[in-house]
Amino acid sequence: MISSLKQLQGVTSLDLNKLLRDAENFTIQHSTEKGSLLKIDLEKLARSLPLHLVSVLISSKKDEDMLKYLLCGIRLLHSLCDLSSKNSKFEQIFLDDVKVEEQLIDMVFFMLTYLGGYRQEGHAFSHVHLLHSTLVACNLYLLTGLISTQWRDIVHVLLAHPKVDIFMDAAFGSVRVVVRFLETTLVAYNKDTSMESNLTAERVVFYLCQQCEASLQFLQSLCQQKSFKERLLRNKELCGKGSILLLAQSILKLHIQPSTPSRITAAISRLKAKILSILLSLCEAENISYLDEVASSTKSLELSKSVALELNAMRLADIFSDDSNFRSYMILCFTEVLTAIISLSHGDFLSCWCSSNLSETEEDASLEYDIFAAVGWVLHNTSPDVKDATNLEFNLTRNSMLKASYAHHRTSLFIKFFANLHCFVPNVCEEQERNLFVLKVVECLQMDLSNLLPGFSFDSDAPKFATASKNLRSLLSHAESLIPNFVNVEDVQLLRVFFGELQSLFTSNGSGRNRVQKTQDSKFGESSWDKFYKLNINESYQEAQSAGGRPLPLTGKEPSDLDKKGGKVKEGMSENSSYANLEQRNTQAEDKVQGNGSNRQSQVENKGMSGKTASVGARDIDKDAHKIETSGSDASSAKGKNAVVHMNNSDLSKSNEHLKKVTVKENPEDEKSELAQRKKRKRTIMNDEQVSMIEKALLDEPDMHRNAASLQSWADKLSLNGSEVTSSQLKNWLNNRKARLARTAKDVRPAGDDVDNPVSDRQIGSALGPHESPNGPGQHVVLVGVQGEEIGKGTVFQSHGTWYGKTLEELATCVVDVCELRVDKGLRLPYSSEAIGTTFSEAQAKFGVMRVLWDLNKILVLRSD
Repeated sequence: MISSLKQLQGVTSLDLNKLLRDAENFTIQHSTEKGSLLKIDLEKLARSLPLHLVSVLISSKKDEDMLKYLLCGIRLLHSLCDLSSKNSKFEQIFLDDVKVEEQLIDMVFFMLTYLGGYRQEGHAFSHVHLLHSTLVACNLYLLTGLISTQWRDIVHVLLAHPKVDIFMDAAFGSVRVVVRFLETTLVAYNKDTSMESNLTAERVVFYLCQQCEASLQFLQSLCQQKSFKERLLRNKELCGKGSILLLAQSILKLHIQPSTPSRITAAISRLKAKILSILLSLCEAENISYLDEVASSTKSLELSKSVALELNAMRLADIFSDDSNFRSYMILCFTEVLTAIISLSHGDFLSCWCSSNLSETEEDASLEYDIFAAVGWVLHNTSPDVKDATNLEFNLTRNSMLKASYAHHRTSLFIKFFANLHCFVPNVCEEQERNLFVLKVVECLQMDLSNLLPGFSFDSDAPKFATASKNLRSLLSHAESLIPNFVNVEDVQLLRVFFGELQSLFTSNGSGRNRVQKTQDSKFGESSWDKFYKLNINESYQEAQSAGGRPLPLTGKEPSDLDKKGGKVKEGMSENSSYANLEQRNTQAEDKVQGNGSNRQSQVENKGMSGKTASVGARDIDKDAHKIETSGSDASSAKGKNAVVHMNNSDLSKSNEHLKKVTVKENPEDEKSELAQRKKRKRTIMNDEQVSMIEKALLDEPDMHRNAASLQSWADKLSLNGSEVTSSQLKNWLNNRKARLARTAKDVRPAGDDVDNPVSDRQIGSALGPHESPNGPGQHVVLVGVQGEEIGKGTVFQSHGTWYGKTLEELATCVVDVCELRVDKGLRLPYSSEAIGTTFSEAQAKFGVMRVLWDLNKILVLRSD
């Protein structure tokens, strides 16, 4: 066995297959280096190799030679597994023989457990470090040869294994050891430690980086599978006790010096990106809150805070800032840098946050790991007589985002920070958090923060608050142009409220510093700004009632535009939603701000009269609001539409009594021009060729929008024939197409056609009765989403009176028991609370049925003749 292993470990699967063609009964003849002929039974070798390697690991001396021998065995196993795609006999051994497959998987589990507990540190450039890191990566990637190259198949086998928790602990633990080796070596390399052999220090560091990246990439791919992620979240050691956070901390603290070679710098940057991607994936899990898990232990909570300080991923910072466990901490730790950003010179701020063309963008890349090449390199370069050290660099598959998309996503996350940190939900947030963020910003505006952003310019001539105000107005203007493709209306509204509160703190009662101290002395009581908004809501509501029409619902538009975690635009939203809808929202100001994640419910209810007199809003808070700066390419959508509030120098609580609604005269020509500009800004996702391709595909696969794998596959195909198309964008396009066809079918139905047909996915709306409000329990209805798509069917449970503190007539809603759901149960409900649930699945858990509150104008009554 030993001699066979040593002789064949360097033979590729292609060469093994050639030897098998001339063999009888799978016994090949192989010439050794000394010229002798060796006969080897490949079938017997393949069946015996897994147990042999385990026995070597158990019984042999734990030294460098043992690690090399194990690598030879793993390399040979890899070649034999690869042979199964070329030879039916080996396909039967490795894919069909359950006993062999179990032995192979147990071998991988056992070897990773050993590697995860490795404590022999050695010196910084020890060969042991290189051999250990290669063994970790090779064992992980061996699973792709043993099971499948498809991650969902690998996950299915792993989760079915009774020792899956052992695998998880061992896999993450062994990668932590590799990171520790890399950290030790990198520190020594930064001190300019020279090597004693031809294997240079740079080669050692780079090779360790590649092995560490390969292993981490394998774990990242597993965590992107929903079932594996949710199983991982139930692992108390890794999640509850913070082991994954320890891995993240060690990677994020890897230090790079300016003199570090670019290929090492890039590899370490990719390492950090991959561990942040794993954390993001865990945070976005639907059924289990990762942040709640880590917050359940004081030790892991403190660890997670230290990791948060190292965050350079805006998407993760968005999630942390929106979580009740970390909101106060994020305010205290991140407000200074946020304040520094809005204090930049106006030119720098526009180019960084209000532009569609950033000078620098990030690039993601996947490493194409090769077990055969990795083992060959490390065995050659760690032999005592090596004289010709070689380089090894794996290929990278680069995944870059379009510059404009990257810039806009980045801006949307920047806006979310302000929305998350300023939002206050009384039943969730601590009382001391009320207005804490805006007060902290005012405090930071008194400080010199230029050292936080080296390389950027600050306007020393202008007052810092004036610069911040100018930048925030530009940000608000730019944000308008990004609705709804990149930015949520709710987040922009919260940014307006923050800006208004910031203005009031500086313009009322003298200096901002005095105002801060006065507000702090009141122990964060309800601000006058909050009172002003509540007063405005009540007045507008009463005016609407006195006008004789049905009052506009105080809950406003669709908070379900936000997903459960992070407040992203949900997949079903249209990238071509009509700006006329947005215009109506702005002029009627009937939005109720609904928060994202588990924190945000409602903070501001801004309601007003439609027509020439618009509601008082924070967007145009000063008299020069109509001169809002833009990035140049994106026109302001606030022009001439909202009222202007004039603030005097008296105390804000007194000024509330004297606030005037200023009517801005609208110019019809300006309105037409503005609408035309908005139409030009609509994004065309696909060209004619791409549309033609997907239309043909839909003939064979009409339910493509429900198949995630198919969506991804077609998104990749479409991207090869035009601009990049993501699976989310494709799903949006399909949903829009479906709604458009449904509306068309309804519009062309002959007058007087009262034939009732069952409602189908292919023709929503064509079989529905007139849009009448349900008037009693038991009526069969269809729930409709933001874009007119069918959410589900159900029956009316309650249409009048009060339900869990909510007055149905006042909100223009009714309660529906959903019996047939067309969307994911994790979708956030438009009306949510702890009492009635925040998602369809939570509502089902609370009531036994999916009992939800839904807007009357989005309920279609089915006729029953």
